[in-house]
Amino acid sequence: MSTIDWTQRAAELRPDGRSVIDGQRVAAQDGQTFDKHSPIDNRRLGAVVRGQAADVDLAVRAARAAFEDRRWAGKPPAQRKRVLQRFSEKILAAKEELALLETLDMGKPIQYSLAVDVPSTARCIAWYAEAVDKIYDEIAPTGDSALALITREPMGVIGAIVPWNYPMIMAAWKLGPALAAGNSVVLKPSEKSPYTALRLAELALEAGLPPGVFNVVPGYGHEAGEALALHMEVDAIGFTGSTRVGRRMLDYAGRSNLKRVYNELGGKSAFVVFDDFADIQRAARTVAGSMFFNQGESCNAPSRVLVQAGIAEEFARLVAAEAPKYAPGDPLNPTTELGALVDETQLKTVMGYIDAGRDEGARVMAGGRQARTETGGFYVEPTVFAGVNNDMKIAREEIFGPVMGIIAFGTEAEAIAIANRSSYGLQASVWSDNINRAHRVARALRAGTVHVNQYDEDDITVPFGGYKQSGNGRDKSLHAFDKYTELKTTWIRID
Repeated sequence: MSTIDWTQRAAELRPDGRSVIDGQRVAAQDGQTFDKHSPIDNRRLGAVVRGQAADVDLAVRAARAAFEDRRWAGKPPAQRKRVLQRFSEKILAAKEELALLETLDMGKPIQYSLAVDVPSTARCIAWYAEAVDKIYDEIAPTGDSALALITREPMGVIGAIVPWNYPMIMAAWKLGPALAAGNSVVLKPSEKSPYTALRLAELALEAGLPPGVFNVVPGYGHEAGEALALHMEVDAIGFTGSTRVGRRMLDYAGRSNLKRVYNELGGKSAFVVFDDFADIQRAARTVAGSMFFNQGESCNAPSRVLVQAGIAEEFARLVAAEAPKYAPGDPLNPTTELGALVDETQLKTVMGYIDAGRDEGARVMAGGRQARTETGGFYVEPTVFAGVNNDMKIAREEIFGPVMGIIAFGTEAEAIAIANRSSYGLQASVWSDNINRAHRVARALRAGTVHVNQYDEDDITVPFGGYKQSGNGRDKSLHAFDKYTELKTTWIRID
């Protein structure tokens, strides 16, 4: 158990909210800032640059200059690897500072910022560092009269726009492959969670990344984000966020230079439990832990829990019994399991969905109320609905809060039909002791990842992304290089 007084450290913290452009901390071109408050208790953390088109242009021009003079792209892969390895080491060395910034920024428990977010960020950077000199180019089998070389080249300037729920991890998923491939990056973090992105840029410079290769401009999506996505010198956008904004990214690409857009968007993941799975207590514990982790602010949260009718009521009682274990607490307390929602807007959104569930006839088995109102922060009890059907609002729309709905089904075919009747297709889970059924259902589910008899087990070596309106392309694994590289064919005639 940590002996650090996180409350005292938080009181002493003075985060720097200025942009990082071309290796320097800089104020906004027009001097604009916004106040950043912590969702823990609504305390003011500091002033952050409110980036506009001029700030984005400055960052993109720095990134373009760095790419064109090949100060990074021109380094041998082994040299890029060493710099990124040092970057990973710097992240781990700053673990406590980064974890505190992450918790203060978006409200997650400090124990998970320390144990999950920082190590996962460092692991991602280190893994892509190791991968950079392990990827070989190709020679096509064209015959004796020609030599056809197929080579990967960096795209150029990558715009990365990341959300507030896992600010460091989502940034690393873009930065790792983009930087390893030799690109320059301009990162726009969410205005709700800017501080760790800005600190990561400083750590990268300390590790030896040349100025201009990794730039960070904070600000609002409709200002800095839009300017980045519309910029004619940005070659690709890696975006993680809502489906609504993902649509805008495609529109911005069409209105500008037809830049590549890779969207990782929302989810409404189905967690399917059959009555032939013996240990339903374990399934109930797993879905509660996965759903309430990170306050339910996860795109892959298993918010639609499909349970075979014969065990649906028992399963609902088991999950409801798990909910009190995740009672909201002070995120700076190392024993807290469930922290604060990111801001008041998200709190109102989640409470609105809970009200909609009640209005449509679903039964509240646990939770359903705002919590810790005396703190000034934004907390919601972990909430379990039973008697849900797939046409209800809480079953169709992404809530992004600690709210799950239990839907009863009859047959295997019905379970598959309900699970697939969603505009999303990010993840799913199948629970069955019948291996044939597990394989059948896993193959039938339209989702980027299907877990069997577990949920949320994960590794940087496997791709992450979804079907349908959950996005395109894949983060993580070697497949992520496809998003940030161009394939070039060089055809040489042999006489």
